[in-house]
Amino acid sequence: MNLAKLLEADRIVLEMKATGHWSAINELVCHLVACGSLPEHLQQEALDALKAREQQVSTGIGSGVAIPHAFSDELEQVVAIFGRSKHGIDFEAIDNAPVHYVILFIVPRKDYHQHLRTLAAIAKLFTNCEVRRALGEAETRNEILGILGCKPSRDTTKHFLPPRPSKP
Repeated sequence: MNLAKLLEADRIVLEMKATGHWSAINELVCHLVACGSLPEHLQQEALDALKAREQQVSTGIGSGVAIPHAFSDELEQVVAIFGRSKHGIDFEAIDNAPVHYVILFIVPRKDYHQHLRTLAAIAKLFTNCEVRRALGEAETRNEILGILGCKPSRDTTKHFLPPRPSKP
């Protein structure tokens, strides 16, 4: 699964304003509505589903990453958004560290397997510290899409990472 295929440039928030997990979820859902990716009449349903999921256990998976997710009976395809916070968000993550990268997605209830594949792809991508570093340094939405479109490994990270300055 290529995470970039679930996103478009208008569904990338370069600097989130939220400082807490509830406000982060609200900010991203509002952004989905504002950019036309989530119908306005589904906004409250999406927020309720995401908050119910978050109350079970935080989706802050550690290493500065959170993956809030939920199901919808109304959607026909996965809706996703990526948000970045350079200052960090208190997401009550399992490692108690601030979250800098939030990947929120809503999956049609009928596509349970898509939900599992999406979660697995996100978790795999974000376990790579070079991916997280590159995302933190990216300056544009298109750079972020490029990073999220890579399949990171030891050999492929050099394709999307800027060259490091040489030491004297």
